[in-house]
Amino acid sequence: MPFDQVKPENDNFESVDKILLHICCGPCSLHVIDDLREMYGEIDITGLYANPNIHPYDEFERRLENAQIAADYKKIKFVSLPDFDQERWENFCGEQSKRCEMCYTLRMELAAKYAAENGFDIFSTTLIVSPYQNHMKIYEVGKRVAEKYGLKFLYHDFSVNFRKGQQQAKDIGLYRQKYCGCLPSKEYK
Repeated sequence: MPFDQVKPENDNFESVDKILLHICCGPCSLHVIDDLREMYGEIDITGLYANPNIHPYDEFERRLENAQIAADYKKIKFVSLPDFDQERWENFCGEQSKRCEMCYTLRMELAAKYAAENGFDIFSTTLIVSPYQNHMKIYEVGKRVAEKYGLKFLYHDFSVNFRKGQQQAKDIGLYRQKYCGCLPSKEYK
């Protein structure tokens, strides 16, 4: 069920030449890439798959493969940081909001560190296309991590086009998962 939530204001950067886009999965990336191109024209987008929360391993691999297919389809550069760590997630017990914040922080840290080490000034995430994610928490984590690495985090409410992206994924035959990624989220579905 989508969050009933207050969302942050969209960032309105005057121009963006290139951006590192953390990709949670192929379907979520499709319309975000379209929206970024509509917002900034011929923007140089590099997709980064960094999702050690996704379990089990075959799910992690399937989403990685489909993220690569989506990146190829949209003609963007693609990098993956395969960091599968099932034990970390199996041992983590906590309430949903704390687990989700930990997950957002881990993935945003990986993205920001990669961005800083590879000449990016701005990064964002496809997590904010989903009405099922906590946008305010992602915004807060993204801004905090960006500041730590001397970057900017781009927040834009891409969720208005969530269904269009899912339809696009269906049209090109991408795998569309039924849960966020961690094993507890699979139980909530």
